[in-house]
Amino acid sequence: MATKSLLLALVCLSSITILAQGKCVYTIFVKTGWYPKSGTDSSISVEFFDSNRNSYKIDNLTQWGATLLDADHRYFERTQLDVFSGFGDCFDNSICGVNVTSDGSGTHHGWYCEYVEVTTSAAGRSCNNHHFEIEQWLATDAYPYSLTTYRDDCVSPSLTSAKSARLELPH
Repeated sequence: MATKSLLLALVCLSSITILAQGKCVYTIFVKTGWYPKSGTDSSISVEFFDSNRNSYKIDNLTQWGATLLDADHRYFERTQLDVFSGFGDCFDNSICGVNVTSDGSGTHHGWYCEYVEVTTSAAGRSCNNHHFEIEQWLATDAYPYSLTTYRDDCVSPSLTSAKSARLELPH
């Protein structure tokens, strides 16, 4: 846990050097499950969204941001917490949605993802962090038989208004 906090602090501080580039630093933690055969050799991609449905897609996490761990580190192995970091487009709003996809390649395509956590930072901006509980197989041979999953924690302004209106109705 101390390593995770230190990495987040370093990423937030390092964002000062990116101001001229107009980019944000993304730090992404991905936790693989403990079930037998939870790990995968497949390529994993993620796409993040904000409440306005702006998005930033990373086609291959290991090619994009595998710079913080040893060169011979094997990613997406059983019970492992992997960390990725790189530059990407900044959002005006905080990230609140994610699409996680496995390409199904490799000797074992199935993968059990526990969670994805993303932190973004840039000079002159607050650090933003969002934790997405996945708790799902991305596989064609295990329920829900899909290589893609989507989590949307965004709050729609119209939904919030409708919910508020319902709460104000007399009983």
